[in-house]
Amino acid sequence: MNIDFKGRVAIVTGAGGGLGKQHALALAARGAKVVVNDLGGDVHGVGGSVSAAQAVVDEIRAAGGEAIVNGASVTDFAAVQAMVQQTMDTWGRVDILVNNAGILRDKSFAKMDLADFRLVVDVHLMGAVHCSKAVWPIMQAQNYGRIVMTTSSSGLYGNFGQANYGAAKMALAGLMQTLSIEGEKNNIRVNCLAPTAATRMTEGLMPEAVLKALEPQAVVPAMLVMASEDAPNRTIICAGAGSFEVAHITLTQGVHLGLTPDTPERLAAALAQVTDRQGETVPLSGAAQGTLEVGKAMTAHGQ
Repeated sequence: MNIDFKGRVAIVTGAGGGLGKQHALALAARGAKVVVNDLGGDVHGVGGSVSAAQAVVDEIRAAGGEAIVNGASVTDFAAVQAMVQQTMDTWGRVDILVNNAGILRDKSFAKMDLADFRLVVDVHLMGAVHCSKAVWPIMQAQNYGRIVMTTSSSGLYGNFGQANYGAAKMALAGLMQTLSIEGEKNNIRVNCLAPTAATRMTEGLMPEAVLKALEPQAVVPAMLVMASEDAPNRTIICAGAGSFEVAHITLTQGVHLGLTPDTPERLAAALAQVTDRQGETVPLSGAAQGTLEVGKAMTAHGQ
């Protein structure tokens, strides 16, 4: 299977450097027309310039590809809508959206300013919401779309000093779960990428040898698969240093205890059984929890 994007149009946010730049270059190298979006702020979200994004556009064009630059902040829905309109005016369609824009404001929760918490959520979560919302009707109308959300192990599993970042990244997984269900009838496939990559965000945090292994290019194949014609749907692909895994949000079989005055005590005593992962499932939707619970209740009551 040869993955190519000839005739496809992609928007990549946060594409002025790091992982986003590699996403944009890889999509263009395989034939996609690419909107290189980047506000141009630093890793903390301060400042703004399209020079970095323009350099990526220039690199794509020098290699024979097609690209345009856009400096919209993903936190500004009107600006995002204008970016999508710019894309439609230029190429007439939007097939792929890679939600990659992000910032860091790391501190322990005790020391974290709420403004820093809110801004990180605004950029990562609401930025992806704004971009996805702006392209959604276009993808519905053309019965084709591929959306990649950038989640993180910091959200899936937690990481000290990243309560804001982790909350936003886990929220993106939740957004993906629902959009993948709602978009299925229009062939809009929505997935998450959880990268481990050396970027501006990880400089100084890891030894040089580790940073070399974690080059951003090693994550890109996962994005290309999720942006392709034969993309999966509702999948969280983890990628780093040339390795690829999938993360699942699962539901254990649990136990039925009913409701009696001592249910809290019996639940405490049965926690090992409740948390036992044997026979756990990956639910197809949120309704699975209620179906499982009601089913066990009916069985317990002989119904």
